[in-house]
Amino acid sequence: MQLQMATEIAPPEQGEAEGCIQCQMGSKLVLFVTGKCHWGCDYCPLSDNRRESPDMFANERRCSNFDEVIEEGKAMRATGTGITGGDPMLDFEKTVLAIKELKMAFGDDHHIHCYTSIPIKPEQARKLGESGLDELRFHLLDLSLERYTESVNAASEAGITVGIELPAEPDKEEKLMKLLSELDNSVVEFLNLNELEITIGNQGNMDVRGFNLAGGITAAAEGSAELATKLKKAADGMSFHVKFCTANFKDAGQLRNRFRRRGEATLRPYEILSDDDTILFGAIPCPLEYASDDVKELSETLGLMDGWIRYDASNQRIEIPLSAAEDVAEHLNVPVQMIEVHPTHERLEVGMVYLNELR
Repeated sequence: MQLQMATEIAPPEQGEAEGCIQCQMGSKLVLFVTGKCHWGCDYCPLSDNRRESPDMFANERRCSNFDEVIEEGKAMRATGTGITGGDPMLDFEKTVLAIKELKMAFGDDHHIHCYTSIPIKPEQARKLGESGLDELRFHLLDLSLERYTESVNAASEAGITVGIELPAEPDKEEKLMKLLSELDNSVVEFLNLNELEITIGNQGNMDVRGFNLAGGITAAAEGSAELATKLKKAADGMSFHVKFCTANFKDAGQLRNRFRRRGEATLRPYEILSDDDTILFGAIPCPLEYASDDVKELSETLGLMDGWIRYDASNQRIEIPLSAAEDVAEHLNVPVQMIEVHPTHERLEVGMVYLNELR
């Protein structure tokens, strides 16, 4: 059996979780509801600015209320949301409110999945089901279903699709193989295995456990993919679906697909989307006091309609189509630039190239 390693948008496998299907397309809003978590997993890749933070993030955008979350969802034409943390169950009421707000804004078809490591109480499972949660993914801290059985069954009874999501830790093969038998014929519908990643946040812990990078330009731990392959084969014929998501796909697949989707939805008339899923446009630096006259002159000279030229006061520059900037670069005695930004709410600038010799 060939192990599916998700590296591009591909037809879903039979039994694949709906949350995974939408995430692979880049159409899922990522809602970080809280950084609270008391488990301290040594492989946790969470960045320091989010660890234990009470703040919400919708994709890369820090949000102070749900109106901003909904705005970000609309900006990327989200078909669903993945609620993560920290552990969302440690801010249970906020998580329930998030589900309700998202369903109210986008409709019942907006697919919501949520992660937790906590064996939640049956009444919490019922409340999540009543709020509209579609899918709940348990992270089993001891790699055993036993202490989670009541929670898993309660969630399933509440109408929630239940799955397990874990990193494929190369030194946990025996426990993970045993887990497969526990999951077989349970109400669990899928097991997602993520390639273990070595990051800045967990590198010290991974060194202690003797894990090395798999090589090349990847954050993957050596041996993780091989273990996932063995687990996939061992689960053949069992009652649940197994999917493996590589570190490369999480970084270069899911993220880029989401960036592309948001970029396509939010491009200004004068902007273009690059092959790297960044936004490109031309720019001419211009102090605020000259902006009105210079914009008018450029509009008339280049024949640019409304919306195809804009003054960015925060960066003090006139923004125009890249093709127009290339055409006028050699004729102007001021710098002309190509600007590259990420298609995120903050529009992080990641590149600037001068199109003429003036700097």
